[in-house]
Amino acid sequence: MQPPPDEARRDPAEDTQWSRPECQAWTGTLLLGTCLLYCARVSMPVCTVSMSQDFGWNKKEAGIVLSSFFWGYCLTQIVGGHLGDRVGGEKVILLSASAWGLITAATPLLAHLGSAHLVFMTFSRILTGLLQDLFLALGILAQGLPMAKKPRVPWRQLFRKPSVWAAIFSQLSAACSFFILLSWLPTFFKETFPSSKGWVFNVVPWLVAIPASLFSGFLSDHLISQGYRTIAVRKFMQVMGLGLSSVFALCLGHTSSFCKSVFFASASIGLQTFNHSGISVNIQDLAPSCAGVLFGVANTAGALAGVVGVGLGGYLIETTGSWTSVFNLVAAISSLGLCAFLMFGKAQRVDLSPGREDL
Repeated sequence: MQPPPDEARRDPAEDTQWSRPECQAWTGTLLLGTCLLYCARVSMPVCTVSMSQDFGWNKKEAGIVLSSFFWGYCLTQIVGGHLGDRVGGEKVILLSASAWGLITAATPLLAHLGSAHLVFMTFSRILTGLLQDLFLALGILAQGLPMAKKPRVPWRQLFRKPSVWAAIFSQLSAACSFFILLSWLPTFFKETFPSSKGWVFNVVPWLVAIPASLFSGFLSDHLISQGYRTIAVRKFMQVMGLGLSSVFALCLGHTSSFCKSVFFASASIGLQTFNHSGISVNIQDLAPSCAGVLFGVANTAGALAGVVGVGLGGYLIETTGSWTSVFNLVAAISSLGLCAFLMFGKAQRVDLSPGREDL
């Protein structure tokens, strides 16, 4: 008796269950790795405040340095996701993390190599972006590591679906909004509240993001287990992650209170973590057989938008002299991504033959 067509096409890995110790080890390792990654990623936005004073950078020049990270970050998302699908993410992550850790540690030395500080820092950030984007995954192919046989990515089938484009555009919006805040919040606080404690505004919002991220994941799983449709939960998470977070970002431009600003920034950053339980996992809903490479496409779009958004933020600050314009930009980008996902987002699998019911 022949198995049904859909069952015959299923990847055996989808039925593999991890043991509890394996889940715990991977969760702990990924948590630590993510913390280290963002420590490296946020180091330049924090240091840019002092470096701009030391090197005489204006906001446009600082924007070039801050946005240059995303030039490197966008170049190899797709190949990194593709190799992650084929050889396993653990091999790719090990090589990549070792490399960007070294270049981050060497950044202070690069700043003093010569008088062309802007050039050296821009190069450093491009290289860091490349390394954090699984750039060294290319070396895996040269070393001849075993490659799992995967079906070809059905690009034409994927890109015919509005839900795929909605996921990509929403990821673009979420990434761009986050990158703008990540890059410019330290400078905003230092210039708006020069007598404030740096550890407060550089630490508190990210401390809030940790429990917010955990809560969003728990809430998402709980709602789905209670019988709510998967796509309804994904869209709710995006309302929080793109909609409500942008409201708090707007509030940052209309207060002169340091305490309120820290609260608004913390709320905005914390709520943006709800995107991880929304659009980020929606890509797995849509195409589990090639989620790595499809997420690479979406994150490439987000990184490219980050280049434009962070650079545009510096231009707006320099030309208008007002931080309100930056937070308006964040709100506008977030609103566009939210509307696209609410209108066209789905959780129906699109990487196999049609006919599956929407989740």
